[in-house]
Amino acid sequence: MPGIAGRYFDGVTAGDHRVDVVLDEAGGRLVFDGPTFDDGPVFWQLGRLRALRDQARDASLTLTLHADSDDEAPRDAARLTISEPGTIARLQTICPDLHKRDVHKGLYRKLAARGAMAVAAVVLMLFVILPRMADTLATLIPVEREIALGKTVVAQMEQALGAADMGALNCQNPQGRAALTVMLDRLTDRQNLQYELEVQVFDHEMVNAFAAPGGQVVVLRGLLDNASGPDAVAAVLAHEIGHVEERDATRHALRAAGSAGLLSMVLGDVTGGAIAVFLGERLLQAGYTREAETRADRFALNMLNAAEVDSAGMARFFDHLQALEGDMPQLPEYFATHPASEARADRARANANRQGATAPVLTDAQWQALQGICG
Repeated sequence: MPGIAGRYFDGVTAGDHRVDVVLDEAGGRLVFDGPTFDDGPVFWQLGRLRALRDQARDASLTLTLHADSDDEAPRDAARLTISEPGTIARLQTICPDLHKRDVHKGLYRKLAARGAMAVAAVVLMLFVILPRMADTLATLIPVEREIALGKTVVAQMEQALGAADMGALNCQNPQGRAALTVMLDRLTDRQNLQYELEVQVFDHEMVNAFAAPGGQVVVLRGLLDNASGPDAVAAVLAHEIGHVEERDATRHALRAAGSAGLLSMVLGDVTGGAIAVFLGERLLQAGYTREAETRADRFALNMLNAAEVDSAGMARFFDHLQALEGDMPQLPEYFATHPASEARADRARANANRQGATAPVLTDAQWQALQGICG
């Protein structure tokens, strides 16, 4: 039988053996021999031939044998490369298992088990380890670093809300800003706060307000448009200040950043390009724990009491949001991310009944100015 030229690698040494290859169809085997073979020809059964895809060339075929091994696929270490088109075409025809993907018995079960372990590890990182690390880091970050983080986060939030340039959504009507300052001064008078608060109003219809690290608080125009009055806005503002003072915003930002970084690595975005947008969107939808919300509510009620602002406005705000739920096609965002239960409204009303003398936080003219802060 005529032979063709081939190159053989025994898988043990680095030697490149020039061999003469014969396709013995009658015997169901491939036979090859060469001048460097001391033990005579080598016989490979056609049924055990496998083509190596990762070493394929347009004009050649690299073969190995199906055999027990410790590799991820059961393959012999030896390799045979041939380039004669006729023989390659014939092998493709008579060897149906030539391109078969052999796997070890139980491999898929092992892969499933390891995949489950990997998912469990990611879940453990996301929901246990990262939150605890964030809680610890939040207490260690210097205030000035936290303020810088907060400004960056607010800029990311503005981007997530659709701003083309930083500051594009920031409402700066002078009369509205003056009214907001009056409200903030009333709430913080005689309060020993650890942060110098910076409160902004963004021109967006979303019914929402949120706290960012380092004393940054943002109120969206939609909340001013839908609030029952200035006392309700003051209650929301006091609630967000409570989150700031408890460093809930910082913990949440650290958790979101850590989660985004971990998911970016898992999903392949190792450059971190999606982290900024993810962080902004996560903080826009910041859902704190029930304990954090309870602390912020308590802080808000204490702040309203100290400022002699009627906390009935806080109850009316929650009642108003519950009414909006039936009128709007989508649940108001503040209602969705800050659970406004009937019990919370009842607590605000009960607190109002215990309050002494109160006075509106803004005059009617100041309230109109605040509602028009975005022009």
